[in-house]
Amino acid sequence: MTSPSAATPQQSVGSVAGVDTDALRNAVSAAFGTTMSQLKDLVSIPGIAWPSFDPAHLDRSAEAVAALVRGAGLGDVRILRCDKEDGTPGGPAVVARREAADGKPTILLYAHHDVQPPGDPALWESEPFTAVERDGRLYGRGAADDKAGIMAHIAAYGAVTQVLGEEFGLGVTLFFEGEEEAGSPTFRTFLETHRELLRADVIVVADSSNWRVGVPALTTSLRGLIDGTIDVQVLEHAVHSGMYGGPVLDAPTLLSRLIATLHDAEGSVAIEGLVGRDEATVDLTEAEFRADASVLDGVKLAGSGSIASRMWTKPALSIIGFDAPAVDVASNTLLPRARAKFSLRLAPGQVPADAMEAVRRHVETHAPFGAKVLFTPGESGNAYLTDRSSAAAAFAMWALGESWGVPAVEMGIGGSIPFISDLTDLYPEAQILVTGVEDPDSRAHSANESLHIEDFRNAVVAEALLLARLNSEGLG
Repeated sequence: MTSPSAATPQQSVGSVAGVDTDALRNAVSAAFGTTMSQLKDLVSIPGIAWPSFDPAHLDRSAEAVAALVRGAGLGDVRILRCDKEDGTPGGPAVVARREAADGKPTILLYAHHDVQPPGDPALWESEPFTAVERDGRLYGRGAADDKAGIMAHIAAYGAVTQVLGEEFGLGVTLFFEGEEEAGSPTFRTFLETHRELLRADVIVVADSSNWRVGVPALTTSLRGLIDGTIDVQVLEHAVHSGMYGGPVLDAPTLLSRLIATLHDAEGSVAIEGLVGRDEATVDLTEAEFRADASVLDGVKLAGSGSIASRMWTKPALSIIGFDAPAVDVASNTLLPRARAKFSLRLAPGQVPADAMEAVRRHVETHAPFGAKVLFTPGESGNAYLTDRSSAAAAFAMWALGESWGVPAVEMGIGGSIPFISDLTDLYPEAQILVTGVEDPDSRAHSANESLHIEDFRNAVVAEALLLARLNSEGLG
């Protein structure tokens, strides 16, 4: 199947499944000017959770978000944090909770208020912490990732409570993390500390993307991740390349030969024992992928099967670091040792420990010319696969399609959201939905990050519809 961007629009009929879709859409639109203004104010706060940045801005970001939550009508609003392993405080999280009426489920709405550093200011077309509207998009650091996620939750909650009033009995918890871009170092501790406060029947993680501008998506799979280092040693010490070169190959050359065995002639990962499937339900054309990934003309795409499956449901291995002398300081010596760091994305269904062992077996059995190979495992994270048969997933697909006016698609993400596994561990019965406001042009983490404004409005409407549907029908 190719991209559904040309799908036939669906027509709203005013009321569907007991939900007054027109009233919710109108409520979102009436408040949208305020929503955009509030989002712009959040973008102006450079709340970065990295140790090298001023933590006062992160605290100011949390306070601003807490004020917005109170303004939406939630009274029980707290700013909480847990300590990191070294004893330093973690990022401030904003948590607010509205208790469910009898017989109603509780939904937890997650996003994060911290942002990536802006990087080189010369690469930005406008100031990174000044939100600027241009050609239907809002530019600024955090405009898409993930302050728009926060505002989608707050605005959707405001719309549904305005329209339903006392009929709205759904339990709602807002959880806005303050250290996601720094790797969520205290996330697990935070969940364990506040387990009951955050307990929910449905969890919506608004930190993903849509398929295209104008085509919404529910993210139903995320790849897992392992990494580690491969160290090749051939000599006890460096020797003169002229005196000894020929009978023995240097370590960088042998490491390169070992790295070459990690992929087959097509470019697919060639490590035995890894899980991979060709089962994506939508796909990109080669031209679309080349444009999105900025592939140079003449570079052949790697792997086999659909492009989407290669990105979402098959393993992908990259060498992300290589220790060798820089060209400017290189000398005529045979180097005794070379080291590389690999990053391996894992398909859903792959056990990270099994993948790590598979890589170890491969590099140790493919040591070129008898070189000594030392394998050092690094970090690991689980893949994620949505229960697409759940009531929450069905309601979300309906809400997305109703809001955008075209059928929503199920898509995967080639990257990982490691804390999803923490949520599934601590709340195994919860139905988890991964949604988002980004699109392929958002450039999250890069210069000129942006948000498509009309898609953002649709995302707010979709979440309001989801809340109303859960309120009226529950989880069955």
